[in-house]
Amino acid sequence: MDNQPITIEGRKKLGQEIHNLKMVERPQTVIEIDIARDHGDLKENAEYHAAREKLRFIEARMAELGDLYDNVREIDPSQYTHDRVMFGSTVTIENMDTEEQSTYTIVGTYESNPDVGLISSITPLARQLMGKEEEDEVTVKLPAGEIDYEILTICYQEIILS
Repeated sequence: MDNQPITIEGRKKLGQEIHNLKMVERPQTVIEIDIARDHGDLKENAEYHAAREKLRFIEARMAELGDLYDNVREIDPSQYTHDRVMFGSTVTIENMDTEEQSTYTIVGTYESNPDVGLISSITPLARQLMGKEEEDEVTVKLPAGEIDYEILTICYQEIILS
């Protein structure tokens, strides 16, 4: 987990999530526990046990995110030329068999969201693309089999995390 890359926006979002857990979620859950405790016998009090479980989850998540926050390497991809695929690059590739085009931006693990085209730098696809140039052909080994891609474009686009 040490020195995982993360964008400036990703680290900011990570800090906001930690803050929300500490300052909003945890205090609300402590109140829920107190309210549930007032309902009587704790052995058969489902609300109390659910709130305690929620608090354990929040505290574990805070610890996990805090460790991540302390061990990331913040990178500003806008400061680099993207003549080769690198962290923060937006890459358009074409499946050489189907001619289907896809566009992905390579980000840190915490920031990845494949549904919007943000893929982690540790995925098989991103690893195969790293260091390549436009017009290079890449064979990616995926669970579904090998797929041949051509890199059409490489650029930097502002990364918007949802």
